[in-house]
Amino acid sequence: MSTASIEITEDPVAIVQKCGEQASASVAILASADTVTKNNALLAMAEAIDASAKQLLVANAQDLENAKKTGISDALFDRLELNPDRIASMSKGLRDIAAQADPVGAMSASERQPSGLEIARMRVPLGVIGVIYESRPNVTADAAALCLKSGNAVILRGGTEARLSNVAIAKCIAKGLAEAGLPEHAVQLISTADRAAVGAMLIMEEHIDVIIPRGGKGLTSRISRDAKVPVIKHLDGICHVYIDSSADKNKAIDVAFNSKTYRYGICGSMETLLVAESEAANVLPGLSDALVKHGVELRGCSRTQKIVPSAGAATEEDWSTEYLGPILAIKVVDGIDAAMQHIAQYGSGHTDAIVTSDIERARKFVRQVDSSSVMVNAATCFADGAQYGLGAEIGISTNKMHVRGPVGALALTTEKYVVTGNGTTRS
Repeated sequence: MSTASIEITEDPVAIVQKCGEQASASVAILASADTVTKNNALLAMAEAIDASAKQLLVANAQDLENAKKTGISDALFDRLELNPDRIASMSKGLRDIAAQADPVGAMSASERQPSGLEIARMRVPLGVIGVIYESRPNVTADAAALCLKSGNAVILRGGTEARLSNVAIAKCIAKGLAEAGLPEHAVQLISTADRAAVGAMLIMEEHIDVIIPRGGKGLTSRISRDAKVPVIKHLDGICHVYIDSSADKNKAIDVAFNSKTYRYGICGSMETLLVAESEAANVLPGLSDALVKHGVELRGCSRTQKIVPSAGAATEEDWSTEYLGPILAIKVVDGIDAAMQHIAQYGSGHTDAIVTSDIERARKFVRQVDSSSVMVNAATCFADGAQYGLGAEIGISTNKMHVRGPVGALALTTEKYVVTGNGTTRS
């Protein structure tokens, strides 16, 4: 089954098995493909996406219309929607990935051992990657590009709500592979709506080396629970901004406002604002006014409500909720230690930020907050592979192994030892 797949009616387990066999057959070719060939494919994909922009918008419009009928949430609708800027961002991401250094075959410095052996490590592909995702059609392009750059075959299973968009993007990917002379089965899209396909991917240890889910907490939890294949998981983004007592007021307001309102539906959106008690009366009135004018519902602790009477009362559940919408929980805390304690208790290990003018407090926050991204005087919405110079991302991992944070091409490789001797034997 190629990337240009269409509606499929055959047995979903058989579909996945066939995809796995075809992907496995492509692995050796991809692992040995030279950088120029891979980059030519990426650039051809980008050109195909640019040339097909109108067709992509038409397909996406149909997906959006169908999604409205199902009562899809605002956050998922936002993730599903394509527009000219998002399409241009997709093709730019492909070109950015092409411009990056090829991680495959990169060697570490060699170290000579007393035995005379030279020990080095080489970056190598993981093999076959299964990506299971919801809503975001751009993941089809991002995942295909990052897997190709890192020498991996990939099996994509997008959400049914984005089926037409995914198929249209997959046609552009197939065209790029063909123009570069790479196997059509290097990237395969499973377009069946049958959930049994997901279950089959999770247990196909003989053909899939790692699964990467990208979607809601329900999807990720199911995959983490049921998978026999290793999982690089992306859990929910309960992101915090802590405004320290030493923070510059204007910077604090700008960072907090942008963290929440840049885009509600992204996992890097701030869901809880923590403010040092000594700074709360200085910052919260102006910030809350700006947020309310932007349509954000505020829910605060009792100390917050004294300063912002219009805020609703925050419940225990609010501190551990990823809203992905125009709702913000606010808590006034005694200081940095209380803020870090709150993050440790309620955070998801995704992205947390401090706004401060005190370098020692910034260092303390960076050292002690255990999240995949920790920001200092910067908005949480910067937690994004493209913003980190990765070109794009296949997801943001909240794992501690094998990779953490935005997952780019380098993170889709592993290492093997290369040991060189001169007829060396061990006594």
